[in-house]
Amino acid sequence: MSKKTAVQTALPASAPAFAPGYGRLLGKVAVVTGIAHGIGQGIALMYARQGAKVVGCDIDAEGAAATAAIAAAEGWSIEAMTCDLMTEPGAQALIDRAVERHGGFDILVNAAAVGIFKWLDDMTYADWRTTMVGELDIVFLAIKAAWPHLKTRGGGSIINFASANAYHALEQSGALAHCAGKGGVLAMTRQLAMEGGAHNIRANTISPALIKTKATEEPLKNPVFVENVLAKGMIKRLGTPEDAAWLATFLASDESTWITGADFNLDGGATAW
Repeated sequence: MSKKTAVQTALPASAPAFAPGYGRLLGKVAVVTGIAHGIGQGIALMYARQGAKVVGCDIDAEGAAATAAIAAAEGWSIEAMTCDLMTEPGAQALIDRAVERHGGFDILVNAAAVGIFKWLDDMTYADWRTTMVGELDIVFLAIKAAWPHLKTRGGGSIINFASANAYHALEQSGALAHCAGKGGVLAMTRQLAMEGGAHNIRANTISPALIKTKATEEPLKNPVFVENVLAKGMIKRLGTPEDAAWLATFLASDESTWITGADFNLDGGATAW
């Protein structure tokens, strides 16, 4: 029996054969944060379609359940739970669930984020702190809870989301705290890669430019803002959750086992000039 046939027989009979490289995450367990909408939802669905067992979390219980329902309708399974990842107990509960259900996990994707976009003149210290916790601490807390389990597992892949705004300013938007938070994620992930190397734990970042999601609906109503965003890119379109999900699939798979400490610009070429 060929490897391809073996993979196909392990997939649900109702699974749609819609993509090349089908079953790339077969046998893996993935923990994905922020699954209710946008990038997190796109990755959770893509991972399930690629054969992974997915445990996902979002503070939006209704949105998380809707994502699980989309997967179920296609013949896949995403276990969705509600937790506040901006707290230690919330992050620990997510990791504990994955370990309890599957004995461990191979992949941690930190897609969840909370940011306040205000100009410096209008930003309070409370706004700043909320964004630091929602974009930087939220990543640290999940990794801190996951770390001992990944070491026990013998390694794994951590995928964090920085941003094109870790490299350049965001025109027409008060993004001071956001730029700082994502810059922190970028730097933290490099250090994590060093600390994880001895344990075969890989840590990489994806740095997207503007992705079209529910969270970006409001700024995208401003045509001047959209024009400025598109002007920076070499490919004149906005990103999609699927763009992020395909890259995150590669970084979670055995195709990337010698890649760590790297950042991947997912921005249509915006940071290349």
